[in-house]
Amino acid sequence: MGDRAERRTVVEPEPKPGQWLEARDFADVVRLTPLVSMDLLVRAPDGRVLVGRRVNEPAKNCFFLVGGRITKNESRAAAFRRLTVEELGVELNIEHARFLGVYDHFYPTNRFEREGFGTHYVALGYELRLFVEPAALPREQHGEYAWMTETELLESPQVHENTKEYFRTAGTLKRQKFETLKRRKGAEAEDE
Repeated sequence: MGDRAERRTVVEPEPKPGQWLEARDFADVVRLTPLVSMDLLVRAPDGRVLVGRRVNEPAKNCFFLVGGRITKNESRAAAFRRLTVEELGVELNIEHARFLGVYDHFYPTNRFEREGFGTHYVALGYELRLFVEPAALPREQHGEYAWMTETELLESPQVHENTKEYFRTAGTLKRQKFETLKRRKGAEAEDE
């Protein structure tokens, strides 16, 4: 083959659903591509929302919704079940949640706290009704938890802007529906 050495690439098997990448591989993924995640807007029966103070970048030290990444080869339904167990201590099916939409989350930082690249999440938002005791929740991702009203959450400088966006968007949609209904009722009244 002359002076050129033949190169063979060792192909490692793909990760199994729910399996995390090695740190070096994950750092490359964060640097080069968006991540797909689920954010869980957990609402108590009284309407308050569960938030946790993040212990890792991105959004370190900010209150954020619970949730996490979807792994390679993991369906949304399987990811939802895994995340509810890991983040809330109870396994729930995705059918018990209301899909809120798709959100882009951009951060100047990354999980590894390395200079030179940020993190981009494509987050799938889901809302579910559940009450959990914050003292019983895991501490790997969130050092503390709080139940907040929407007003408290929107006014708090400790709550990350990407979390607030779920409520700003929902509020906009509610106002649009209200205005549409108001116009229809006005039009009906004029027709009489």
